[in-house]
Amino acid sequence: MSQLSRRRFLQTTAAAGLVAVPGAGAIACSPSTAGESADAGTGQVDDPLGIRGEFPVTEEFAYLNTASVGPLPVPVRDALAEYADQKMRRRASGSLGEAVNRARTKFASLFGADENEIAFLYATSGAENIIVNAIDWQPGDNVVIDELHFVTTFVLYRELERRAGVEPRIVRATGGAVTAEDFAARTDHRTRLLSVAWVSNRNGFRHDLPKLAELAHSRGAFLYADAIQAWGQFPVNLHDEGVDFACGNGYKWLHADFGCAPFYVRREHLDWMAADRFGHRQVAESLPDHRFRLKTDAEKLEYANPAYGPTTALAAALDFIESVGTQRIAGHTHSLAADLRGRAEALGMDLFTPPDNPSAIVSFYHGLDPEVLGAALNAEGVQFSFQEDGRLLRAAIAMFNNRADVDRLLGVVRALV
Repeated sequence: MSQLSRRRFLQTTAAAGLVAVPGAGAIACSPSTAGESADAGTGQVDDPLGIRGEFPVTEEFAYLNTASVGPLPVPVRDALAEYADQKMRRRASGSLGEAVNRARTKFASLFGADENEIAFLYATSGAENIIVNAIDWQPGDNVVIDELHFVTTFVLYRELERRAGVEPRIVRATGGAVTAEDFAARTDHRTRLLSVAWVSNRNGFRHDLPKLAELAHSRGAFLYADAIQAWGQFPVNLHDEGVDFACGNGYKWLHADFGCAPFYVRREHLDWMAADRFGHRQVAESLPDHRFRLKTDAEKLEYANPAYGPTTALAAALDFIESVGTQRIAGHTHSLAADLRGRAEALGMDLFTPPDNPSAIVSFYHGLDPEVLGAALNAEGVQFSFQEDGRLLRAAIAMFNNRADVDRLLGVVRALV
């Protein structure tokens, strides 16, 4: 991000009461910033989106682990610091509600939803629990999920099976992918819900939500997407996706913090969608004799005070993502992920991520001693994730990553094969 554009960004967020504008000396982002590698032939800094200087993590690591936790960019850190200062000194307490409203407005605008379709939960898993508790399940009903989903979903539906006699049907993956046709083979007139990880945490496989939505609705079922690996990774218009519900926390690809999980509920479901707990935040109007009229939009799912710090971070993070552009982020990260996949395959790695997959996550079975490989990668400052007892290596390409980061990962692998 150029000096001028960053100053404009910080001034905008500061005007909204989120960050303090630093002095000019703190704004400049020179090509000599630590962590920004230069191409030996041209001397040009390898920073395709111009934002590596906003992510201090790049000064120390080849950080390829955003699928686990996304690092904070400087503007989000500044927003959190300003929030902490205001709370410490008890100044401008009225800005807390403004930050929540601004985050809701910004999220709806950026992700193709209406503001009254967005609730802020504390965790992604809260959304699927709300959905499950709101559906009137009958013994013999079924829910269809796939094996690329996150573990929380399996825990939830095994408990639903035990408690209500609902059958969880698990669709197997082929070549690291699951298609709408695979789901269709497991659905019937007793299917009430299809649940997917929009982008799998295991291998980055990205579902085609419109096709799944068409299938679910043709069966009279709903479609839920766990979006924690999707929010911020690529352009999204939730209305166009056809999904009924989607939720994901802010601490991964949104580069915000734990504790604020935007939950999308398509407008047509707000009438029957019931909260699973109750509290003062749901009150729209106080009536005589300690009675109340409760909210009817998605905010009716927010029963208590929001996590103001994480919500403040989310508002600043959404500003930052918008300034970079989700289309640019996707173009850069998906291209670099495809390059990583192809080069890993050329080294003889057994790819778990399918080809031509439009996401920024790549995983492969390395066939090496995990302790040796892990130690070598750590020694080179490469941050990554092991899965499946260390047999599977997962790398995640974020907006700040560059080819040099990928080179560091593959250089270690190449030296050991």
